[in-house]
Amino acid sequence: MEQIDVIEYLPKIMSELPKGILVNTKNGDKIDSMAIGWGQFGIEWGKTIFSIYIRQGRFTHEQIEATKEFTISVPINRTPEIAKSVVHIGTKTGKDVDKLAECNLTPVDGISVKSPAIKEIPLTIECKVIYKQEQDETKIPAVVKDIYYPQDVPSDNPRANRDYHTVYYGEIVNAYIL
Repeated sequence: MEQIDVIEYLPKIMSELPKGILVNTKNGDKIDSMAIGWGQFGIEWGKTIFSIYIRQGRFTHEQIEATKEFTISVPINRTPEIAKSVVHIGTKTGKDVDKLAECNLTPVDGISVKSPAIKEIPLTIECKVIYKQEQDETKIPAVVKDIYYPQDVPSDNPRANRDYHTVYYGEIVNAYIL
């Protein structure tokens, strides 16, 4: 394992984000991974932060609410197999399925958090939630709501998009390459 300065890897991380990276959580024995394509890095309150946006109806939201932590797994050497796994993870809910097992991905114990790293997706960012903010749907422009929050879809499907997001500000407490 190699400790890294996440700022030095920022260009690579940000280039991979829109292609899909993983958010990982662990609550008790239940591990969940979720593919995301939105996120932000920043410096706030003198801390290096990675912010993620999780829809309120997702199992990942439930996990983060319970644990107040998560890891980010970034495929810095994306292969077709890893790309397929990231896409597949986004099609089911971790409440009912062990998505990592289905994708032949191996969880590895985190160092500073209980949420896991993923052996096959080696760049890992460990975060502890220091702040969260629910989206105020009354302040989202109608054109954005129409595209990203259609209300005419059932919300019990993991790919449903009607739920609004919670923004979790994760203080980066560790970063490394497995």
